[in-house]
Amino acid sequence: MRISTGMIYDLGITSMEQIRNSQVKLQEQVGASKRILTPSDDPAASAAALIVRQSQALNSQLKNNGDNAKWQLGLEEGALSDTTTLLQDVKTIAVYAGNPTLSNADRATLAAELSNRYQDLLGIANRGDGNGQYLFSGYQGATQPFSETSPGNVVYSGDAGQRLAQIGTVRVIPVSDSGESIFRTVKNGNGTVVAAQGAANSGLGVISPASVNDPIKWNGATNPKDFTIKFAQDISVVPPITSYDIIDNATNVSLLTGAAPAAPPYLRSFVSGSNISLATQSPPDTNATPFDFGAMVTVTGTPASGDTFSIKASTNQDIFTTLHGLITTLQTPNTLTTATYQNSLNSAMLSLDNALNNVLSVRTDVGARLKAVESAQSTSDDLSLQYSKTLSGLEDLDYAKAISDLSVQQLSLQAAQQSFMKISSLNLFSLL
Repeated sequence: MRISTGMIYDLGITSMEQIRNSQVKLQEQVGASKRILTPSDDPAASAAALIVRQSQALNSQLKNNGDNAKWQLGLEEGALSDTTTLLQDVKTIAVYAGNPTLSNADRATLAAELSNRYQDLLGIANRGDGNGQYLFSGYQGATQPFSETSPGNVVYSGDAGQRLAQIGTVRVIPVSDSGESIFRTVKNGNGTVVAAQGAANSGLGVISPASVNDPIKWNGATNPKDFTIKFAQDISVVPPITSYDIIDNATNVSLLTGAAPAAPPYLRSFVSGSNISLATQSPPDTNATPFDFGAMVTVTGTPASGDTFSIKASTNQDIFTTLHGLITTLQTPNTLTTATYQNSLNSAMLSLDNALNNVLSVRTDVGARLKAVESAQSTSDDLSLQYSKTLSGLEDLDYAKAISDLSVQQLSLQAAQQSFMKISSLNLFSLL
């Protein structure tokens, strides 16, 4: 094969260009601290790195979601903490209001203080997050949740939704609670049954919180959960004798006789402080059909003839109604009997306890969610570190090997240049 001078030049230049290109490539890798500059450098590693980067981006977004969730839950926790303190202060005032030595002016002062707390509570319930969204309006973040239409009547304009945040690939967590669940869905009484005095009572009977001694019977299908205890006093004897009847309001039938309510005296005799049971007592009951609704109540003092007390299933009563009722009781001049006043205070105290317990329950749940967010973020941090290590293994440059390769290629280039110079200088004239 005959090798022409042109071929010698072309081969020499091509060889040196290849070595030079390899040097440039290595220099770019060293400058970028990356082994892979384009997918063609290592297609398999490039594909794997792309998958890792996608996972890394998702993990970063989930961590950002977690940061936002912590911020939202922190704002809610702050509002609930303020609500807890406020309700505890209100309870303290309610207990003090039971002091029999207080004058009407003293009670009016307490009512004024409670009115301020009422407005404070309304402000907390309408608290925003600083970004134009209300904390307790459910999904209706831009809608003010609570507004007062008349004294003590507060309407809710939000919904029952909970805004959600995805903090893990399969973990979604609520970052809000509706005002409905916090401030309105509060049971009165003891949360199951409520006992209250009649509006026209004039005697000295004070009713205790009703208690359920058999939840199965209380929740039975035949229980109407709506009863009235009616008292009568026979003053023709000394000392006077007080008796009572228990009426099923659903059927207007006496539980004690099984017939329509009759005129007093009633079958059961009243003893102050003794249990009044919603169960057959035979004697003196004459009802042929035994009954037992699993609840009882205690009345102390001396009810007047015609005084009544109701026993019903607990219903929802919002915190604003409870607080306003307490304010009204304190604002009313003390023309009420001591028993009526005390019954009103006792009823308010029970409702305040339920409201406080409800707020504390939500706070506990918020705390659990904050803990879950922190746990998810800890996992995200671990994953972020693992993804970075994986990408480093796929893309990062081995500096020792790169510098060694660069040195080898430099020697190769020098050798190619020198050999090209010698070969290109060969000609027949140099041999003559």
